[in-house]
Amino acid sequence: MKIACVGGGPAGLYFAILMKLQDPSHEITVHERNPAGSTYGWGVTYWSGLLDKLRAGDPVSALAVRENSVSWREGVAHVGGRTTVHPGDEGYGIGRRRMLDLLAERARSLGVRVEYEREITPGDLPEADLVVAGDGVNSALRESHADHFGTEVSLGRNHYLWLGTTRVFPSFTFSFVETDHGWVWCYAYRFAEDRSTLVVECSPQTWSGLGLDRASEADSLALLEKVFADLLDGHPLIGRSQPDRAAAWLTFRTLTNRTWHRGNLVLLGDAAHTTHYSIGAGTTLALEDAIALAAALRDHPDLGTALDAYGRRRRAELLSAQSAARHSARWYENLPRYIGLPPDQMFALLGQRHSPLLPYVPPQLYYRIDRAAGRLEALRRLKRWIGPKVARGVQSRTRRG
Repeated sequence: MKIACVGGGPAGLYFAILMKLQDPSHEITVHERNPAGSTYGWGVTYWSGLLDKLRAGDPVSALAVRENSVSWREGVAHVGGRTTVHPGDEGYGIGRRRMLDLLAERARSLGVRVEYEREITPGDLPEADLVVAGDGVNSALRESHADHFGTEVSLGRNHYLWLGTTRVFPSFTFSFVETDHGWVWCYAYRFAEDRSTLVVECSPQTWSGLGLDRASEADSLALLEKVFADLLDGHPLIGRSQPDRAAAWLTFRTLTNRTWHRGNLVLLGDAAHTTHYSIGAGTTLALEDAIALAAALRDHPDLGTALDAYGRRRRAELLSAQSAARHSARWYENLPRYIGLPPDQMFALLGQRHSPLLPYVPPQLYYRIDRAAGRLEALRRLKRWIGPKVARGVQSRTRRG
């Protein structure tokens, strides 16, 4: 099969790797419009479940990604000058550029052609049996047939900005700071031994009240360094190195598609779907798309049947993550509802932000119910653990008697 992957992101590269491993005779080219090494995005996050899936698909890629990642086990929240620490599942961070370099190197070692500075347009598609549109949320290949794909986009309310910093955070860190114009907060995590990602978010009223809607990047960074001075501990924020231009503030675009393929053109990653960055799943879901698409092509010799099966499977699998992402985004959009709680309660509900019930229950009542449920579950676990031991003890005494 001749395959053209449009977009050199993690999903397109990993799909090319998997297809070459399935059949080395596949002729595969990855077309990336940007120069090599020019990606923007600082670091990406993932959890151990993704590593297991990468190991199953290609142990070589999995090992390279893990060896170039850093990890953490705690969540830390700074709220109004108070700090709360909660243990959590082990998470990982890796530089987006580093991940792309590793996957591109692995793809080339298997015989995949990776072409940079090669932009593919809807009117100039490569001749191929399969064209994979992994060209991102603004996918030109998808937009040229938006009616067919049933593309729908909804905009979030808050503004956010992706930044880097030389401040290295040992834990996944949240910081909420009150200003004269409302709250500003950030999520921060390390992705290398000397770098962290820091995502800033605030309401539209705070954004305009602080003048961030009209400030240059340099002025925006200077203001945010003051807002998060305690968190940064003297370290700078790093933007896109365009100090005289406006900072790249965004509002999140949640994108869905009714169907994921048209003829031999199939959507992958952000071209097919997006989930709010606050659940940290974008890269994981895109790589899972690649795994599912390769599996469908392996299991179904007919291309149309394979692409149908891939789309059905992934749309079903994404329902839970998409629901969690919607509720997570709304939690932040309704921050005043939670920010006045004691910090430990506020952080506990931050961890529960994916719940569809939380918006409809008074926050303190929800917290008490959740704590009671947690104690009940702990009691159930204790009973399950101690019950067999007591039974064995009774049986032993009975036999001795």
